[in-house]
Amino acid sequence: MLNKSPSGVKSNFDSICYYLFHPGLLIGILVAALVIVGFTGCSDDNGTGSPSQGEIKMYMVDTPGDYDEVNVVVTEVSVHITSNDTVSGWTVISDSVRTINLLHLTNGNYDILGTSRLDAGTYSQIRLKIGTGSNVVVNGMTHSLEIPSGSQSGLKLNHQFEIEENALYELTLDFDASRSIHLTGNDRYMMRPVIRVIANVVSGSISGVVSPVVALAQVSTTFGLDTVSTYSDVTTGAFRLMVLPAGSYSVMIHSSVGFYADSTITGVTVTARQNTNIGTIVLR
Repeated sequence: MLNKSPSGVKSNFDSICYYLFHPGLLIGILVAALVIVGFTGCSDDNGTGSPSQGEIKMYMVDTPGDYDEVNVVVTEVSVHITSNDTVSGWTVISDSVRTINLLHLTNGNYDILGTSRLDAGTYSQIRLKIGTGSNVVVNGMTHSLEIPSGSQSGLKLNHQFEIEENALYELTLDFDASRSIHLTGNDRYMMRPVIRVIANVVSGSISGVVSPVVALAQVSTTFGLDTVSTYSDVTTGAFRLMVLPAGSYSVMIHSSVGFYADSTITGVTVTARQNTNIGTIVLR
């Protein structure tokens, strides 16, 4: 109750009028309201105090090797923002543990490593942590795959990219199994990963079909010092060379079975975010 006096309803009404219409008190109320509005106006444009964010989506494909299986246990995927030191500044994209057979990620197949919201800014590194249980299968026999520092510091890949507010950034990791796995003198298999990192916005692909299917052709191309290769499908002869930066390429086709002559297709143009189909290549 506004008025402590026991004089009744009229006294209460008089008190209310005093609070509402007294000039000095009214000015004080208006000033307080303006201060509150001023503080509200100083908050960031999200109204939540959180920094602006974009989104990242990360894929993995593989350049195959001469193995039955290459199984890699991925335990964590994270990225590093350049505004922090090498110890801090890591943001986890995915911490779900899963086993990926790299040899399934060829000819257009891929695995999504993770997708996440990220603070806007410049990032410089990607880190993959590899758990125990990774292995390689050769001629039906399973061998443990040793990956130095894979589970502790992780595999760190240098790749600078920008996360922009309300924008999606997609990139692909191309794991080269054939160049990554080494058989040591102690009959142990060790992996020193060779991985290309390409932004999807600047890359495309080349596809086609090799005939006859029984040729089991190896299809490859190069750009700079990198080689990208795959094998034609054993039932259809189809192939696809993935995540190639836009440009002009020569595609080499080499039969791994029989006495078929090699073939080279030159002047194949790759356009960002598109696939170039070069049709059927007949080996004779």
